[in-house]
Amino acid sequence: MDKPPPLILLHENGYKFLAETSCGDDLRLVVAELRSQIVRVGEGHLDVTVGFSNRNDEIGDLGRTFNHMVQQLSKSREQAERLHRTQMSRAECLATFGEFVAGLAHEIRNPLAGIACVIDIVGQDLPVSSAARTAVKDVRAEIVQINRVLTDLLKTARPHLPEIHLSELNITVEGAVVLARQQVLSTPIRIELQKDPNLPTVEHDSAQIYQVVLNLLLNAVQAIEGAGTIRVETSLLNGDAAITVADTGCGIAPEHLPNIRPFYTTKGNGTGLGLSLALRTAEEHHGRIAAKSGKGQVSW
Repeated sequence: MDKPPPLILLHENGYKFLAETSCGDDLRLVVAELRSQIVRVGEGHLDVTVGFSNRNDEIGDLGRTFNHMVQQLSKSREQAERLHRTQMSRAECLATFGEFVAGLAHEIRNPLAGIACVIDIVGQDLPVSSAARTAVKDVRAEIVQINRVLTDLLKTARPHLPEIHLSELNITVEGAVVLARQQVLSTPIRIELQKDPNLPTVEHDSAQIYQVVLNLLLNAVQAIEGAGTIRVETSLLNGDAAITVADTGCGIAPEHLPNIRPFYTTKGNGTGLGLSLALRTAEEHHGRIAAKSGKGQVSW
């Protein structure tokens, strides 16, 4: 049986049987095409391939590796562009949202302040034995709640950049735990804190991270019915500072985990802003928040 003639590469990314040619000529053609396609990739063309990937030898392995690399680059660029579009859309929405909320807060707070004054006057004029005093107290509490919601809305719509300083993350976290413990003094909920003594100082805005941890702790408290435990832990995770907040509460259904966004909440009296603010604060610190849970499951 006659030996088949060698293959040489054509510029159309195909092969053709030709008469005997030297291996050196063949390799020069391969290198020429590879160089040409690398130039095209450098210009941003990520749909290129090399034809010598069909060869059943080491040169073919090189071609297949190159084609795979370009495909991965193409996928990475698509993901980056998709993320950029999402971030731009989010920025535009927040800008519009900020203008709307600023006007809304002004329109609500002014009459709300007047209502609060009237309620205080009415409460002072009521007899000590009057049952209406309870109703006045409840109305005053609702006014405070409305003000809190407005404040959260303004924080969401018009955030300020974190003031980053090198400080002890353990101290920041401990401050939030101390306050949260005050909130559960009259309940059978225990809050444990485990600090990593070897945790180095971390660049962060202590006030903002304090608020993030406190929000997570208060959410954990609300998730526990009756007796339960909340565990807070600081540690080094793959060289990064990490804060873990875990509880023995009711858990989160898997379909609810991706829905950490403004106004989404599964609590009847919640606003859905706390976790969104925590998420954005973490992102502004070049960090992230990850949730792991299951409905009715206890996990640490």
